[in-house]
Amino acid sequence: MSGKVGDDVVTRLHALAIVALLIALVGGLPGIAAPAKAAPRTVRVATHDIEPFVMSHDNLKSGFTIDILDQIAKHEGWTFEYVDVANVSEQLKAVADSKADAAAAALSITAERAALFDFSQPTLSGGLQIMVPAGSTERSSPGLVDFLKLLFSKAVLVWLAAAFVLAVVPAHLIWLTERRHADSPMSKKYFPGIFQAVGYGLGMLAAQPDEMPRHWINRIVGILLAFVSIVFVAYYTATLTANLTVEKFNSQISSPADLVGKRVCTVDKTTSAAFLQQEGIGFTGVPAIKECYSGLKGGDFDAVVFDAPVLAYYVAHDGSEAATLVGTIFMNEDYGIAFRLGSDLRKQADEALLKMRADGDYDLIKQKWFGTGS
Repeated sequence: MSGKVGDDVVTRLHALAIVALLIALVGGLPGIAAPAKAAPRTVRVATHDIEPFVMSHDNLKSGFTIDILDQIAKHEGWTFEYVDVANVSEQLKAVADSKADAAAAALSITAERAALFDFSQPTLSGGLQIMVPAGSTERSSPGLVDFLKLLFSKAVLVWLAAAFVLAVVPAHLIWLTERRHADSPMSKKYFPGIFQAVGYGLGMLAAQPDEMPRHWINRIVGILLAFVSIVFVAYYTATLTANLTVEKFNSQISSPADLVGKRVCTVDKTTSAAFLQQEGIGFTGVPAIKECYSGLKGGDFDAVVFDAPVLAYYVAHDGSEAATLVGTIFMNEDYGIAFRLGSDLRKQADEALLKMRADGDYDLIKQKWFGTGS
């Protein structure tokens, strides 16, 4: 009996051992085992101060790009170690020399850079814009000189020519039919009869003429002219009034074409510098945008060409009384985070950026730094 009990115990122990072994094997299978949490990773990011993307104060960093990086760190479990450099070219050099894992600030994505680095999904869309001293633009209403220029402008001459055609063409029809009427007030001779008919046509464009034609065809033509004259005079008056009352900006610079021969400042080795070189526009290249700000304020430069979001932030804050933006944004470009070619960090950053856009965090950050109209 005891032998049988002993055999049962051994059998149970064998069964338990087999079950334990199966559990261990199943637990070790990929996809069935509990997912291991990614180990925390320190990522070195080369950056430089440029408002409102990156700003340093008391060893703390803030700005649009910093907020984006903080959200990426939150999603991926990263810790960022910032490597401060002077400008964009040094940022990219730090990544190329493996002194940093990534570069981020207001870093434009270009074809030339994309051949040397892997870029993340765009963090912001922008472009270039022109900034000039605040005193170089002013609002004004047209005066007597502007009125005279408008009076003898090409547009007014075209309107007068149109009015003349509207009067002369029907005038011939009126004269040809009216001269046969015995009681017609118009002369049967071409001169002065045609002048009388033209006068009638012009009278219909302006108001009711003194004498009406006798022939019924001409009365119909007169009614049609009356309707045409109402529309013509109303549209012409509205156009003339709009040109006389609209406020205008008096500025010598309003587009890239106006920069030729002007003292232009931008940051060296940037997309704005490349654009000016391509267009054959002379400029002074400086290491940091703040040097352009001080030079513009001091009268050393006539204009600054740089990234529109950066200039807009300056004009809205520190430069509100010193500078103003002119023209529209040109040479549209995207900003992103640069990694070394083949870096596994790029894919993880892209996933985090897509999640941020999906859950609304990106929109909140963008609104915080650039407002609702951005």
